[in-house]
Amino acid sequence: MPITPTPPPSAEAAPTSEDPALLRAFLLGIAEGLTASDETTDRIRAEVVEVADAYGLHDVDVVVLPTIAIVQTGRAESARLALTSVRASFRFDQIAAMARLVRSAKSAEIEPADGIRRLNEIGAMPPSRHWFMRTLGHALLVAGLALLLAPSWQAVVVGFGLGAIVGIAKLTRSRTLALILPVAAAFVCALIVFLLAPVVAIGDPLRLLIAPLATFLPGAMLTTGVRELAAGQMVAGSSRLGAGVVQLALLALGILAAGTVIGVGEDEYVPREVQQTLPWWVAGIGLALYGLGVYLHYAAPGRSFGWVLLALVVAYAAQQLGALVLSAPTSGFIGALAATPLVLWIEDLRRGAVPSQLTFTPAFWILVPGAASLVGVTEGAVAQSAGIDDVTTAFVAVMSIALGVFIGSALYRFLRRSAAEIADFHVDLPAMLGTADRSPGTGVGVADAAARDREPEPDPKPTGPEG
Repeated sequence: MPITPTPPPSAEAAPTSEDPALLRAFLLGIAEGLTASDETTDRIRAEVVEVADAYGLHDVDVVVLPTIAIVQTGRAESARLALTSVRASFRFDQIAAMARLVRSAKSAEIEPADGIRRLNEIGAMPPSRHWFMRTLGHALLVAGLALLLAPSWQAVVVGFGLGAIVGIAKLTRSRTLALILPVAAAFVCALIVFLLAPVVAIGDPLRLLIAPLATFLPGAMLTTGVRELAAGQMVAGSSRLGAGVVQLALLALGILAAGTVIGVGEDEYVPREVQQTLPWWVAGIGLALYGLGVYLHYAAPGRSFGWVLLALVVAYAAQQLGALVLSAPTSGFIGALAATPLVLWIEDLRRGAVPSQLTFTPAFWILVPGAASLVGVTEGAVAQSAGIDDVTTAFVAVMSIALGVFIGSALYRFLRRSAAEIADFHVDLPAMLGTADRSPGTGVGVADAAARDREPEPDPKPTGPEG
């Protein structure tokens, strides 16, 4: 959906880059684009303020909510306000283009009018992948997750088929269908899985159901909401948590409706012990399929595939290590702690940088806080005490991941700031030696300059004729 910030008030008087109305519209468009890119509200505010400073506009206040962006310029009587509602949700290729635009804006390398045009181009970008490739990507994504969650070749085949069905449905451009798609997808997938369970060895039906519904799971939303609440963004954090709980309830409703139609017993909703019948290295195949599926379905830029795969491997390996050292619910802390500095470092690379959403969002699904919540809500509808236990476990998992993200972010910023201070080390010459200073790289240091000053000056030559 194109981003349409408020245009300049009049086309006759062509505004310059210093026109506050034009710059305010540009800042609002950036806030809207970053919101559509699923950035956190505190970071969106920081980015918009940094862009405003680059253009010399320092009296700026920004309020960002999950679906609303507000930008105010000026103070008191000169204050002007602009706001917009955010309905778009960007693909990975749009997120990457948005990140490039923001980097240019931070250095004031683009005129605000050109920036607004570029924002609208990003909002109207067609997918860089054909619909068939995006559907295939979703099928591979689900097959890879099925191999990780319910490790059996039968589960992979069923997951691939379910992923193709859901992938086609997700590509339809209908706002009405988008509203009912989570519950409809949960109903259809559960119907197929419950019908196949008695005749095909697919393992735990609930675990297999997580795979085709993974892209609907609000794990990232729940974790981001907890982070925003901890950062003082109470309205944004509370609204994300509320939306996440409703999304879980809709998915659970679809599963329970399918179970009711077929006549599934209560014991089918209880998670079963995972039977590891495949070699341990099969998890690597699952991660590769999952990463390739994310790359194709979300139309990610070509250079991002390797980084996405690296982030997935680090997050999954760290989570498995955490499960051995700690407990399963808190293993996500280790996974988030390891993955967060990595994705932030990838985002800060001078060449080949990839926005953190492209690498961290798939890693969130690997850490599966939303999956545990869905199991808990579904089971809680038929067995209240067991459901409460599972929801509590899911809450601990979400908090653990949020804490890992917090600590990982703080650790990365500390290391980056320390490295920057070392790189910026410089000793200024005294004023009296300023004329003797040379450009960097000449090999003359402070000690050399001081030694030169201690050398005796030669006698001045006579100015008159030689006698």
